[in-house]
Amino acid sequence: MPHLPSPSVPSSSLLHRLRRTLRTPLGVTALTACIVLAVVAVLGPMLFGAEADRVDTNAIDQGSSMAHLLGTDDLGRDIAARVVVATRLSLELTLQATVIGVVGGLLLGVAPTVLGRRLGRLVTATVGVLVAFPGLLFVLFLATVFGVGSTGAMFAIGVATVPSMARLVQNMTASIAGSDYVAAARILGVGRFRLVSRHLLPNIAEPSALFATQAAAGILLSFSGLSFLGLGVQAPQYDWGRLLNEQLNGIYVNPVAALAPGVAVVLTGLTFGLVGEVFAKASGRRAPLSRQQPPSEQSAMAPAPLPDESAEGALVQVHDLRVGFPDGREAVRGVSLTIGHGEALGLVGESGSGKSLTALALADLVPHPGRVQAAEITFDGHDLRSDPHLGTTLAMVFQDPMASLNPALRVGRQLSEVAEVHLGSTRAQARARAVDRLSAVRIPSAARRARQRPHEYSGGMRQRAVIAMGLMGEPKLVIADEPTTALDVTVQQQVLDLLAEVRTETGAALLLISHDLAVVAQVCERVLVMYAGRIVEDLPVAELVGGAAHPYTRALVGAIPTMTTDPNTELATIPGRPPEPGDADQGCSFAPRCALATDRCRSTRPELVGFDTGRRVACWHPVGAVLPLDVRPVDAEAAS
Repeated sequence: MPHLPSPSVPSSSLLHRLRRTLRTPLGVTALTACIVLAVVAVLGPMLFGAEADRVDTNAIDQGSSMAHLLGTDDLGRDIAARVVVATRLSLELTLQATVIGVVGGLLLGVAPTVLGRRLGRLVTATVGVLVAFPGLLFVLFLATVFGVGSTGAMFAIGVATVPSMARLVQNMTASIAGSDYVAAARILGVGRFRLVSRHLLPNIAEPSALFATQAAAGILLSFSGLSFLGLGVQAPQYDWGRLLNEQLNGIYVNPVAALAPGVAVVLTGLTFGLVGEVFAKASGRRAPLSRQQPPSEQSAMAPAPLPDESAEGALVQVHDLRVGFPDGREAVRGVSLTIGHGEALGLVGESGSGKSLTALALADLVPHPGRVQAAEITFDGHDLRSDPHLGTTLAMVFQDPMASLNPALRVGRQLSEVAEVHLGSTRAQARARAVDRLSAVRIPSAARRARQRPHEYSGGMRQRAVIAMGLMGEPKLVIADEPTTALDVTVQQQVLDLLAEVRTETGAALLLISHDLAVVAQVCERVLVMYAGRIVEDLPVAELVGGAAHPYTRALVGAIPTMTTDPNTELATIPGRPPEPGDADQGCSFAPRCALATDRCRSTRPELVGFDTGRRVACWHPVGAVLPLDVRPVDAEAAS
């Protein structure tokens, strides 16, 4: 089967996602703040070092002036210059302590995996005790152990950071160590250290980097606190904490001079926080869309057929969509589809066929570490590969509404947030629209229900609330992923009627994913049948029962009992099981379970081709269909 790019491919690497994040307002702000801070730290001592150290007995304890922006200290030295010069030492000590904390935390965190069971338990218990110890007291204790001064403070704060980092790493490695690929590596005889370097550390690199950036702000504050207490930096050196201590006595005479070091600490801490937010966003669990495959991978893939020419002007056009994972497994394999304006399209297939991943890829919601690649993904004329932001034009209704609703927030507040963020509405306007949308989905007493939390709703009402959330904007496409699962028959019908009303009132298209063919036949106009990550048949819903051409589609229909089915008749089943995403991709994926399969089916994969108006099938032996001559199997051509 074709393999996806390795984790080092820029399209899916942290570096690529970091570049994308740096182009956002958050990224620009964080990058600008880091550049300013770095320039001040590098150039500050060179430009203002002499001014910061020059003693002027004629200008002792002066206030702010044009000559001295923040005034002078008790030796007549310029306070503004000293604050600027102190930037380098403050950052150096902070970063050195951060390195000590991160490296020590990584070593202790992975130690239980490398060491034996007894030593591993001892390390885990030790880390637990240290984490439970009050942090401030721990820092003060270590400061007395390592001694007074900048070096002692650096080691004290760095070592005090180790337990929290170690606990984080232990929790992450414990979850990863139970993974199947780690167990397989152990069975293959991979050594402990290689197991850590190849399988554990790469998978915790991003959260560890996020922790380091966020912990740096706390380390800076701890350093300033120790220096303020006289346990940190000693004269003649000075950092922001020591400057704050020196100017504290004059806070009522010259408050600006006393607050300036504190403001520097706060702004630098905010910068570290912004950097942490950038890493958090860059390591977010979305799969970035790739414009195209790497050249080495493109040649390994057979080109997927283009959508029908009649798709011009369609709402959604997808060509050669693939969703895969770093280990080479591919769950969606070259899907091409179109959705017209206002059309209701059904997507059916067994569990694991790739239905939900296809829908998530359209919405740019494929979870990490999945990767999405496509030759074309357009929505309402916009290329989603270069502009994945869909705003409020796409609504997603998930299978479990409790996973979409925050149990700690009121339902109305969650709906109004959509209008505030995406539509620019005021809080009052958003609240009024939330009540209106809840009423539109036929939730009684909408104003009162808007003040309730999700657990106070029934299952059907929660599903309606999620639909109402999608209607807060003006969606042009509603993706409903198993919206009636786990609901009783009456509530199912109400939800389906509601989706039909939404289509009628808004003109939105509907992509309905379901295992229930009866539901699809009731709601949709066209049906796509998926198997093993591919579309194997595209047909009108009227042809679903009795007119399907692919043996897999006919088997799905035949496995559903009807009101006329004899109760004593054994229910029809499809023999075998669907292939795994990582199974070999040779021939027709349904061949091992198909009664019509021939040697050609097992060796050559059929493409999705049209054989009638509005119908396509991927099969060498379609039932009741006449394929074009260039794609007929050899035996059929001979018979003709």
